[in-house]
Amino acid sequence: MKKICKLIFSRLFIVVLGMAIQFFWLLNLLYRFSYHFTFVNLGLRILAIIIALRIVSRWMNPSYKLAWTFIILMSPVLGLLIYFVFGRSELTKRTKVKLARVHEEIVPLLVQNPDYQKELEEIDPIVASQSAYLSDWAQFPVYKKTATEYYPCGEEMFPKMLEAMEGAKEYIFLEYFILEYGIMFDRVIEVLERKVKEGVDVRLIYDDVGCVTTLPANFYVDLQKKGIKCAAFNPFRPVLSIIMNNRDHRKILVVDGNIAFTGGINIADEYINKKERFGYWKDTGIRLEGEAVWSFTCMFLEMWNYITHSTEDYLRYRPKELSELPFRTDGFVQPYGDTPLDKENTSENVYMNIINKARRYVYIFTPYLIMDQELLISLCNAAKCGVDVRIITPGIPDKKMIYLLTQADYQRLIENGVKIYQYTPGFLHAKCFVSDDAIATVGSINLDYRSLYLHFECGVFLYQSDAVMQVKKDMEETMAQSEQVTLEFCRHRALPIRLMQSVLRLLAPLL
Repeated sequence: MKKICKLIFSRLFIVVLGMAIQFFWLLNLLYRFSYHFTFVNLGLRILAIIIALRIVSRWMNPSYKLAWTFIILMSPVLGLLIYFVFGRSELTKRTKVKLARVHEEIVPLLVQNPDYQKELEEIDPIVASQSAYLSDWAQFPVYKKTATEYYPCGEEMFPKMLEAMEGAKEYIFLEYFILEYGIMFDRVIEVLERKVKEGVDVRLIYDDVGCVTTLPANFYVDLQKKGIKCAAFNPFRPVLSIIMNNRDHRKILVVDGNIAFTGGINIADEYINKKERFGYWKDTGIRLEGEAVWSFTCMFLEMWNYITHSTEDYLRYRPKELSELPFRTDGFVQPYGDTPLDKENTSENVYMNIINKARRYVYIFTPYLIMDQELLISLCNAAKCGVDVRIITPGIPDKKMIYLLTQADYQRLIENGVKIYQYTPGFLHAKCFVSDDAIATVGSINLDYRSLYLHFECGVFLYQSDAVMQVKKDMEETMAQSEQVTLEFCRHRALPIRLMQSVLRLLAPLL
């Protein structure tokens, strides 16, 4: 009874109820008009055809086009209403203008060192082309003079995060999709509150939808009283005009411009296994120390200034002594961000370039395997060409319907030579690639439509860094704890499950 009362009076329930009432009222109104007035029904059908044609002609993923066209033409009244409320796969024009203004301030600060590019070209022209893509098209330069350390689980990374924050002298920037009160977040708040009293500039960005079930609506008020500056990305309100597709899914911690952390780890107890939800929670992260941290500082400040409608002198957050500090050169390190602001699918292109240019192997961690045709073909073609392609997914799902969709392409992948493993101890939330003992990427980007096309994301591209072999070792150890999926498993699934997977495939871009 307590749980039911808590749910009824929760912020999520109130918001969803408000939106549902509005939605069904409009739906009922449209059906009534279309039933009683023939011209309205005809007009809606004509409008449905026009909208479907417009969707087909737009610059967007073909899977989105198919899904929306099917829904709109199958049921014009319901389909049009759903599309106008939830169908935008990109930001509004006003939002684009605001983000573009802030982004223009950041780009001149992310300057590529030509010596690094030249050195990389001499070592490996193929890797240099991948790096050049990130530098030229995503505007994120490659660095050296940066030490890396990879963490195979949240409980190993968390003490290092606390240690870095404890040592802050100037500022601490945090940007996370999920925050939830508990052992992990309470400890973070304790440190941040103490650092504020020492004069450290502390700022926190959180995604409002990501935190809608974990934080109260007035959460930021308490933190601001403690001197911690807060900003919520795209607040969740009970109105149908809301555009909820685009979320801030990044995980970033920056301390004094010298140290940065990223990966799949949010600030909630399951990420450090202090709370069990779906067996053991397997996640990963990476620590950078050195000049590459500047890209993460810029990413954070860009988002902060967009949300708070502010501007500032970015260079004051770049450590003046950074170039003089004796940072150990640990290969080439290239942080990158992805945004739905542009038509450049940076994250997907990074992943596809790694797959397409692999010579010996590609190992992948992903919690969700919901891909478009291009990624699917790249994986199959790599395996057909003799590359050892292995994908590790969860053994215990966090969302059962999405888990069925993740398993929907197993058979095709396995038939083409890709090996699939399910992590039996629990839920795998990590997002990593490693290839040929030389290349890796660690970040927040899932192999699903939302991460690849709709969310703000981030990652780190690594070449010849210590972290590369650390990622490989972790993947090999994780595979040893996993069960390899067989063709028999795929072919002998119950008919209702196969039918459900077929429907889910069609709607995958909308889930």
